[in-house]
Amino acid sequence: MRYAVLGTGVVGQALAGKLVSLGHEVRMGSRSKDNPAALEWAQKAGPGASTGTFADAAGFGELIIEAVGGHVALAALQAAGAEHLDGKVVIDTSNKLEAMEGGGMRLAPLDDIGSVGEQLQREFPRARVVKTLNTLNFGVMTDPAAAPGAHQVFLSGDDAAAKEQVRALLGEFGWPGERVLDLGGIETARGVELMMPMWLTLYGNFGHGNFNWQVQAMD
Repeated sequence: MRYAVLGTGVVGQALAGKLVSLGHEVRMGSRSKDNPAALEWAQKAGPGASTGTFADAAGFGELIIEAVGGHVALAALQAAGAEHLDGKVVIDTSNKLEAMEGGGMRLAPLDDIGSVGEQLQREFPRARVVKTLNTLNFGVMTDPAAAPGAHQVFLSGDDAAAKEQVRALLGEFGWPGERVLDLGGIETARGVELMMPMWLTLYGNFGHGNFNWQVQAMD
């Protein structure tokens, strides 16, 4: 399958690298076709890896993964072009984080605009946006065994078939089906984005990101 990964940071490189290792074709998109980080990634990833602009990648991909910061997620998809998103599953992995004075990061307020996932679905109504993978470290995204226990990953989106396609992709990453929790429509993306402040606190306490959330329901 052909995937577009929009973003050249650690999340984008982790997801793109895993997809290539699984035998998929991946084009990493960025603002410029000669982005140094993207070119270096493609050289290391080998056959199946290519690079281009956001629009090049989105046009190439049958499924699109948005892996940029939440503040620029909308701009990245606008640069990708609505015509390249129509009818496609668009995975939103982002959180809208901002630097704090004196150091550290915090979640930007979720005002009337709502979560990043909701904003993207409103802006591109013909795309099939699924929010997932924003509640955990990039290493755990593609290797659930990096964190112990029966921890979970969440799905939010309005299109049931799109969520099933994403569930299958998560299965390729090593996530058992029972550990992929479908929360409901894209409006539930607000809840998972609001988990980020607690995640940052835990990261500061543990000193690493090899942990995750585990929800235990009572019968």
